[in-house]
Amino acid sequence: MKAYELTQHFETLFGETPRIFRAPGRVNLIGEHTDYNDGFVMPAAVGFSTYVAIAARPDRKIVIRSEEFPGNFEFDVDCLPEKRTGAWCDYVVGVASVLQQKGHRLHGANVLVHGEVPLAAGLSSSAALEVASALALMSLDQTQLPLPEVAKLCQQAENNFVGARVGIMDQFVSCMGKVGHALLLDCRSLEFQLVPIPAGIRLVVCNTMVKHDLATGAYNTRREECEEGVRYFTKWDPAIRSLRDVSVELLDQHLLNLPVTIAKRCSHVVRENQRTLDTSLALAQEDLARVGRSMRESHNSLRDLYEVSCRELDTMVEAAEGLPGFLGGRMTGGGFGGCTVNLVREESAEDFAKQIAGRYRQATGIDPQVYLCTAEDGAGEFS
Repeated sequence: MKAYELTQHFETLFGETPRIFRAPGRVNLIGEHTDYNDGFVMPAAVGFSTYVAIAARPDRKIVIRSEEFPGNFEFDVDCLPEKRTGAWCDYVVGVASVLQQKGHRLHGANVLVHGEVPLAAGLSSSAALEVASALALMSLDQTQLPLPEVAKLCQQAENNFVGARVGIMDQFVSCMGKVGHALLLDCRSLEFQLVPIPAGIRLVVCNTMVKHDLATGAYNTRREECEEGVRYFTKWDPAIRSLRDVSVELLDQHLLNLPVTIAKRCSHVVRENQRTLDTSLALAQEDLARVGRSMRESHNSLRDLYEVSCRELDTMVEAAEGLPGFLGGRMTGGGFGGCTVNLVREESAEDFAKQIAGRYRQATGIDPQVYLCTAEDGAGEFS
């Protein structure tokens, strides 16, 4: 996408020259379903971005259009919807609504969205749209918030307006990503460390091209199961506020005292938190064999304990095994379809992409999409 192409389209539609803001999608290397449990995650921003072009209007309307998504939307700034409409514009309107609730004075605006983040792939196209929209809307009254505050604002929009009970990871790394690095994030304190990805390593993201319908409902169910687990653990230790506070030792001590399903969910989250911390150290030390083992253990746990994998994801993970240059891989994102992420030596990455696509196609009859990625910078104004 060239900035002048988006600018030309905007000028054709609205007769003005816009400012353009971009925010990237992300891939999570490890730490899955830990973010809403106040735990640890290790994502990286990737080179797929959402762009939001914006210019002020003289009236109090927000007009929203897109180059990819259907529908033309128009809202009165002083009478925004109180809940989602069910259309893609909800991510923009939700951010506008939260900004207004927090005392920011919204202006009328023309908005044009261009999205490159693959949809329903687990690469967080929604967070990219939210973050780019927030930066764009705030630019009209010269509001500047620290990027971590922008991330929290966007999470609130998705939680309370869109109705998806997501954690903070996606919005945070979309804001704070750094080229060449993963980001080890404490989802409780929002403290983070940049973890360098060794030179010569590519992130190869493999899209299964499926997204099973039960994903949203099952996601909210998993949150409820984790919350039930916390209620059990507070009986044994009243200081526990989330599964983040449960040690591996306490988990093992009481595992048989939990209902079977709750025990499985808690076991995944508690051990995944420790895996994430261990993997960040291994990556910083360039111990890639250890990183690969942790990624496989993470996938097995998501498949067997958290039960958010599916046949296609498992097939894609298995298809990577034994290919030249492959170091480790796992499902990434909420699950029930979407993508796997693989660490692959750069000199083998293109051949890896062709071979894994062929193996997956032969096993499933589905043509996958395979993306060769690197870790990129987070959100900002695009010039």
